Amino acid sequence: MRLFRFGPEGEEKPGVELQDGTALDVSAFGQDYDEDFFAGDGVRKLGAWLEQHKDNCPVVEGEFRFGPVVKRPSKLICIGLNYAKHAAESGMDVPKEPVVFFKATSSITGPNDPVIIPRGSEKTDWEVELAVVIGKKASYVNKEEAMDYVAGYALHNDYSERAYQLERGGQWVRGKSCDTFAPLGPYLVTADEKLDPHHLNLWLKVNGETLQNSNTSDFIFDIPTVISHLSEFMTLLPGDVISTGTPAGVGLGFQPPRYLKAGDVVELGIEGLGSSRQEAVAYKAK
Repeated sequence: MRLFRFGPEGEEKPGVELQDGTALDVSAFGQDYDEDFFAGDGVRKLGAWLEQHKDNCPVVEGEFRFGPVVKRPSKLICIGLNYAKHAAESGMDVPKEPVVFFKATSSITGPNDPVIIPRGSEKTDWEVELAVVIGKKASYVNKEEAMDYVAGYALHNDYSERAYQLERGGQWVRGKSCDTFAPLGPYLVTADEKLDPHHLNLWLKVNGETLQNSNTSDFIFDIPTVISHLSEFMTLLPGDVISTGTPAGVGLGFQPPRYLKAGDVVELGIEGLGSSRQEAVAYKAK
């Protein structure tokens, strides 16, 4: 299934896109796409429910806002330097173990919402990434069993403020957690779909110019390795999001570096998962 959430910020409803492209409001199912939904085998139950009730679900038509595809997960975990070419452009060695950092879940936003350049920022950067959504509680998981814990996949833009990340004590979470720095969606494509997450094209454009263009086959650490590794150090909860790293082509890697300014438009996509678009806007005090 292709799950999505739609509606004004803070008032999103759950939706499902059928194979023929019809978008349905499945609010009558009674659950949003949150930790309880995934913990309760919600993907399977929703599929069974749809078989009986889809003809009675309202069709979502016209213009609407996509919300983040998962409602406030307990964790948004990111893997750094997971493509060899990106490690090279960053001037860093290929890691021997996954590089792990967090983004604050308050950074999560809709896939087509504006990205806000933080107050005083001069180094806001882009990173197209494949996100993995966890489907059930995972602790000390073997690599051979790790894919059984995946609920599905989504598109994520891991925005980064490089000065905050690299020049303010080297604690990456500072440069990763600004408001709007985690557009997530538009779809969660469930793991039962015919989609190989290790062979997906992904791309990103800024103002129409293609700057990232790669394939997840270039992962240094594949998804089973990442899930198994993370589950050694923390319990992964249903609905948690793991972002698997970005390929070469980020602004930091250019000579000289290139960063976003107000008015720039970022477009990105992953094969089978849809695309998203963010316009960069300057921070304004509320």
